[in-house]
Amino acid sequence: MKTLAWFHVGMIPSPITSLVRATAFGILTFAAAFTGLPRLVAADDARPVEDSSKIATQEVRDKSLPTIFLVGDSTVKVGTKGQKGWGEVIAPYFDLSKVNVVNRAIGGRSSRTFQTEGRWDRVLADLKAGDVVIIQFGHNDAGALNDNSRARGTIKGVGEESQEIDNLLTKKHEVVHSYGWYLRKYVADTKSKGALPIVCSLVPRKIWTPDGRVARAKDSYAGWAADVAKSAGVPFLDLNEIIAEQYEKLGKEQVDALFADAHTHTTEAGARASARCVIAGLKALPGNPVAPYLSKEGQAVEPAAVH
Repeated sequence: MKTLAWFHVGMIPSPITSLVRATAFGILTFAAAFTGLPRLVAADDARPVEDSSKIATQEVRDKSLPTIFLVGDSTVKVGTKGQKGWGEVIAPYFDLSKVNVVNRAIGGRSSRTFQTEGRWDRVLADLKAGDVVIIQFGHNDAGALNDNSRARGTIKGVGEESQEIDNLLTKKHEVVHSYGWYLRKYVADTKSKGALPIVCSLVPRKIWTPDGRVARAKDSYAGWAADVAKSAGVPFLDLNEIIAEQYEKLGKEQVDALFADAHTHTTEAGARASARCVIAGLKALPGNPVAPYLSKEGQAVEPAAVH
C-alpha cells in the first residue's frame, strides 16, 4: 500500500506541552501498552460527558438523496475546543450533490448509551433503503456498568449474557448487554430498513509498545467488532489497524502533532489524517460500497491494504 501522505510540517507541539503530557501519563501509557487494550485512564474518564442539549443534531439535508450516517463517540465527533473527530472533516471526500453525510456521533457515549438515550431511534427514524450507516464504538464501553456519573459500560465480549441493574444515573431499571449485542442491534436494525451497516473497529489511541508499535485492540473491542461483522455478513472497516499502521510509518514525533490530548482525541490535522484512512478503508471493502458518492478528493485516495 502506498503511504497516505496526509501529514505536513508546522504541526509540532510545544516541547513543554509534550513533556507535561509524558510526565503525567507515562506510567499509565506504558502499562496499557503491554495489554494491547485502549484503556481508559483517569484524565480521559474525568472528561465531562457532552451535554446533548448544547449540541445541535445534524439533519438530513436532501431527503431525495441517499445518506451516509455516522454513529459513534468523541473520536468521530467531539465538542471540546481544539479537538476534532474524523467524522467532522470527512464530508469533502464525498460529492454532496449525490449523497448526504450526516454525523450523529456524540462524545462520551458507548454502544449502549447511544441506544438507551434514544439517539439510535432518531437515526432509524431518518434511515431509508439505500442509505449507509458507519458504526464505531468501543472507547467508552470499558467503563462501569452502573454508577452515578456515566453508567455507560457494556459487558465485555460478544455473548448473549446480560445483567439487570437499577441504574444509579438514570434512576431506571435496565438490562445491560454485551458490546457485541449492541453492535448486532445496530446491524439488524439497519438491515431491516434496507440500508447497509458498516462496522468499524475503534480508532487506536496514541499508546506505543516498547518495540515501537502502536498498541492494537485485536483481543478486545477491535476483535469483537470484527467478530460481529463477520457473523452478520456485513462489511468490516478495521480502523484500529489501518490508522495504527499509518502512525507507525510517521513515528512518534509526527504522531504527537496530531493529538490534542495525551492519547485519545485528535487535532483538526489529526482528524483529517484519520478521515483519509477511513476513506482508504472504505475503498478497500469488497465492492467499494461508497464508490458512486466519492468526490474527486475521495477518488484520489489510495485504497488501504487488505489484511
